[in-house]
Amino acid sequence: MATALHNLSEYDFTKIPDASNMCIGIVVSEWNTEVTGALLNGAVQTLEKHGALPENIHVKTVPGSFELVYGAHQMVLNGGYDAVIILGCVIRGETPHFDYICQGVTYGIAKLNATSEIPVVYGLLTTNDQQQALDRCGGKYGNKGDECAIVAIKMAKF
Repeated sequence: MATALHNLSEYDFTKIPDASNMCIGIVVSEWNTEVTGALLNGAVQTLEKHGALPENIHVKTVPGSFELVYGAHQMVLNGGYDAVIILGCVIRGETPHFDYICQGVTYGIAKLNATSEIPVVYGLLTTNDQQQALDRCGGKYGNKGDECAIVAIKMAKF
C-alpha cells in the first residue's frame, strides 16, 4: 500500500500480540544516520510499548544498507531471536548505485525469509530524496520503524 494512503505509525493496539517473552534482533545501517536513528528509535519504542523488555532488544550496526543482509544472516545463525528487523535508508542519486543496492538488499532479505526459521522484517526506506525519507521516519507519514516492530511481533507469533 502506498505510504501516502496509510500512516506507518497507525494501527489497532488491541490486535497486537504481547511481546514480553520475545527477543528481537535489529540490524541498522549507519549510513543516513538521521533517518536510520529515527527508524531505530521508533522500532524500539514500539517494541517496548507492546511489552518487549529492553534487555531482549539487541541492536547491531552495519556500515551501509547492503551490509544489512549479512548482519541479519548472522543474527539468524546465532539464534535466540523470535524475529530480526533490518533498518536502512537508500536515497536515489545520480548513478544506478541506488538500483543495485535496493535490489540486492531486497533479494537478500527475501532469501533469508524463504530459508530461515524466523522472520526477517524489511525496513529499508528507498526514497527519491531526503525529504521523502524524513517523512517516513517520524514525519508526516509516520515511522517505518514503528511498522517494522509491529510486523516483527505479529510474524514472531505466526
